[in-house]
Amino acid sequence: MNGPAILTAECLGKTFNGFVANRDVNFSLRAGELTALIGPNGAGKSTLFNMLSGSLRPTSGRLLLRGRDIVGQPHHRFVHFGISKSHQITSLFMESTAAENVYYALEAPARALNFWDVRDTRASQADRVFELLNLVDLAGKASCAARTLSHGEQRSLEIAVALASEPKVLLLDEPTAGMGPQETVQVIALIKKLRQTLTIAIVEHKMKLVMDISDRIIVLHHGEILAEGTPEEIANNSDVKAVYLGDKHVAH
Repeated sequence: MNGPAILTAECLGKTFNGFVANRDVNFSLRAGELTALIGPNGAGKSTLFNMLSGSLRPTSGRLLLRGRDIVGQPHHRFVHFGISKSHQITSLFMESTAAENVYYALEAPARALNFWDVRDTRASQADRVFELLNLVDLAGKASCAARTLSHGEQRSLEIAVALASEPKVLLLDEPTAGMGPQETVQVIALIKKLRQTLTIAIVEHKMKLVMDISDRIIVLHHGEILAEGTPEEIANNSDVKAVYLGDKHVAH
């Protein structure tokens, strides 16, 4: 795919007290593509993802949203810009129901934009809540407390929460972490459904999953991009094999 660039990193870098986590990172997330960020532990994946989502401010470089540099914008503005992230560690209101978690996410942007509007908008948003829960196959558990859901269902609920802001770019941090085979299959099916309308970037350690669902793969090593290409190109890249994957991992 060669859609227009939605989010572009230009010479993006991050340093922590002299430690270089990322250096001169250049790539674009393009409309309609699913891009996977992979690399060994300590490669700089999480730091890069946090810069893309606005959780961390880069030390150097630019982050362009459709050509506009958004470095330095407050974290909450990234959601308004259309960039949403689900986290590696599930962050839900565990005592609230699945429906309430989505309600909170729907109400947050409106309240941030209009502090004085305290009217209860839940009735008008009920259809949207059901639509999002149905999308992630949780409509039947709308009234269940988040803590009672399985790990996979909690991850799916968090994706519904991330989708509440109607993002253009969805960042998924290890979406299948800690899941069994069946839950992994369900989440993969959900991601494939979402990719039809969203630009998606994922950090993921399961190589078969990455090879199966990605349009493009970016390999990080020591905070820099080692290689970038299609799954086939990455599977056949000798540098990637030597440094990270190993022949047995890139076989289809």
